[in-house]
Amino acid sequence: MNSAAAVDHVFQVMGATYGAAWDRSLGQAPISDVKTMWGDALADFMHNDDAKRAIVWALKNLPDTVPNSRQFRSLCRQAPAKVVPMLAAPVVNPEIAAKVLGGLKATALPKVDHKAWAHRIIARAKSGAKVSPTVLQMAGNALGAA
Repeated sequence: MNSAAAVDHVFQVMGATYGAAWDRSLGQAPISDVKTMWGDALADFMHNDDAKRAIVWALKNLPDTVPNSRQFRSLCRQAPAKVVPMLAAPVVNPEIAAKVLGGLKATALPKVDHKAWAHRIIARAKSGAKVSPTVLQMAGNALGAA
């Protein structure tokens, strides 16, 4: 269904639902201009079948008073998302899981001292090597020294 056909369908449903109130809501503007405005308002709901579902939902959930194109677009945006069936959770074999977890524990990464660089700088300074006061201060801050 193209945009023009969708607008025509919306107009048919609105006319059947609201009758003379729908006709009055269209005003005196040329109908082609009115339909163009409705087409622009519904353009976001034309790119695929899932998006078109929002228009169908809105038509089934019309308010008591005649909506204009912007109000109808807002109604389309309130359409619930399509329910997508989910796959069942996989069944885990406890023996295999225990074996895998045991293997992971056996190959645990060695503990890393992320502040080793600061310890090296402090040690260099204590051994008499020339270390910038700023670098020494950064190393001390990293180690929590005052």
